[in-house]
Amino acid sequence: MGEYVLEMNNIVKVFPGVKALDGVTLKVRPGTVHALMGENGAGKSTLMKCLFGIYHEDGGEIILDGKKENINTSKQALELGVSMIHQELHPIAYRPVMENIWLGRFPMRGIAVDHKKMYNNTKELFKKIELDIDPASLAGTLSASQLQLVEIAKAVSYNSKVIIMDEPTSSLTENEVEHLFKIINQLRSEGRAIIYISHKMEEILKISDEVTIMRDGTYVGTWPSSELTTDLIINRMVGRDLSNRFPPKTYETSNEPILEVENLTATNPKSFKEVNFTLRKGEILGIGGLVGAQRTELVEAIFGLRGIASGNIKVHGEEYKAKSVADAKSHKIALLTEERRATGIFGVLSVLDNTVIASQKKYSHMGVLQGAKRREAAVTSNKKLNTKTASMETLIKNLSGGNQQKVLLARWLLTDPDILILDEPTRGIDVGAKYEIYTIMQSLAAQGKAIIMISSEMPELLGISDRVMVMSAGRVAGILEQKDANQVEVMRLATKYLES
Repeated sequence: MGEYVLEMNNIVKVFPGVKALDGVTLKVRPGTVHALMGENGAGKSTLMKCLFGIYHEDGGEIILDGKKENINTSKQALELGVSMIHQELHPIAYRPVMENIWLGRFPMRGIAVDHKKMYNNTKELFKKIELDIDPASLAGTLSASQLQLVEIAKAVSYNSKVIIMDEPTSSLTENEVEHLFKIINQLRSEGRAIIYISHKMEEILKISDEVTIMRDGTYVGTWPSSELTTDLIINRMVGRDLSNRFPPKTYETSNEPILEVENLTATNPKSFKEVNFTLRKGEILGIGGLVGAQRTELVEAIFGLRGIASGNIKVHGEEYKAKSVADAKSHKIALLTEERRATGIFGVLSVLDNTVIASQKKYSHMGVLQGAKRREAAVTSNKKLNTKTASMETLIKNLSGGNQQKVLLARWLLTDPDILILDEPTRGIDVGAKYEIYTIMQSLAAQGKAIIMISSEMPELLGISDRVMVMSAGRVAGILEQKDANQVEVMRLATKYLES
């Protein structure tokens, strides 16, 4: 074997009307973690789909272990020692975890499946990567993070030489990320190569040996991680200096309260308790805290999705009973959920349908939908947000993460909310698209809209919020003015009630 276990040379991929890859090169050494970076739409996933046989390249060559290969199917890729952990997980929910792992290659005893052997093989596999999950449990009963780790176990089970990990930590907690890094280090020590796709700069610099950067379907370059910094990566990814990661604020926040929350306690005793805060007109209120701080649960309760045991909510000074989503919408409250793929987009529907779905009543007359009005509203709303889509008929699942998020924003803006709740609005989105989302948030605040933003990204929380409310173990640990908010103070408050 030569210096590289994998060489992808001058790869070209053309879709109707779009050159998705234009002469891209990727060279990966055995026993290394090779990060692949670029903005959404840079072509990273397309390149990996060519390697994994989902797409076939229109030009260039793929060399594995020094031998040129023509990979036409995922099965062929797996046989050649290439496995892939996809960003979107599609487990068979009603079948056991072990069947999900060995699907298509069940151990047999004669003509029957050897379930005992499958169970033991899975147990052994999980032991190797220190995963404490019962192989017989149904895949549908696992959390998103457990499913992610099972998917990683599945990739390991193929004994692959090259393992592609596409955004593997997007649904993992900090402890689980550490666990994943331990597994990656183990695989690296066994001489396997990991191709690691992520938007998380700190993660990339911590785990990778080399970084290849792509931009607009082209190859920018490859560098040792030790020579890179976050600013350098961003600069090379976007082709411009992004020393200002957040747009400057050009408006004043009013002191007029729009939302007042008093002593709010959840019906679930393990959730939030005695929460007090005020949201002002034209303000971006950031909510920080660690995983499990009950931030999502709090905003979902305000939106009528969870039970409230006691406490009061006022909107524009009037009492508001958050009993249902219809209540929330009638009080001009909108919620952009955390998991856009699971609870936000309707993947099988078009951009148009996804945009107008929350405000359909506006576009129907005597029960008949008015097509022209719906289209006009969808086009106008997406144009304002600079959504990039081939047409309004494009399926939303075919857009990049950043553009999917803009469609969801466009959807809620059509309901004309006064209070916009954004739960992790830039998760899984590249730096360029993040900047656009921040600009949209600021322009909405400048129009007098009040925004609540939950974020687990410290720079974002500190960079875009007018005030930061920090939650710890279901309680409000403190509310900081922007000038007093810093990383140390936020972390101090986030751990305030953990031991009590």
